[in-house]
Amino acid sequence: MSKDIDGQIGTVAALVRSTFLVNAVYVDSAREYGITQQQGQLLCVLMAQPYGMSELGAMLGLAKSSLTGLVDRSERNGLVRRNPDPQDSRAVRVSLTRQGARLADEFYTETCRRVEELTSGLAPAERDTLAALLGRVVTDNKVPTVFMEPDSTR
Repeated sequence: MSKDIDGQIGTVAALVRSTFLVNAVYVDSAREYGITQQQGQLLCVLMAQPYGMSELGAMLGLAKSSLTGLVDRSERNGLVRRNPDPQDSRAVRVSLTRQGARLADEFYTETCRRVEELTSGLAPAERDTLAALLGRVVTDNKVPTVFMEPDSTR
């Protein structure tokens, strides 16, 4: 159902508004770490492993020129580096530097804490239900793993 009924919002409004809510947390957290929201997303994606530019573009939903600018700025700030791709001599893989990995870990931990706080008014069983339902939506729509569960990065 997607209409407001008895003060409750519907599915569409809830999903869209929750996106704005999580994005606002991400922006605030990134600002406090002196990076942009997109740099924060890039760092979090690269925590798992290095990626090629086309893979990164697809995961982050960025056009090639936007991604190149993002990686250039992040590289100038000492957060990422480009390495030759061992399978394709024309391509590069982007990975975190030591400084980037440290910042990514701190940013990721703090952002996870803040996002978790958004559900502090829910009972544990309600949080589990919310996670299961949103997990199905994400899985059914084949959303790439751009932000991993906190326990799976360590």
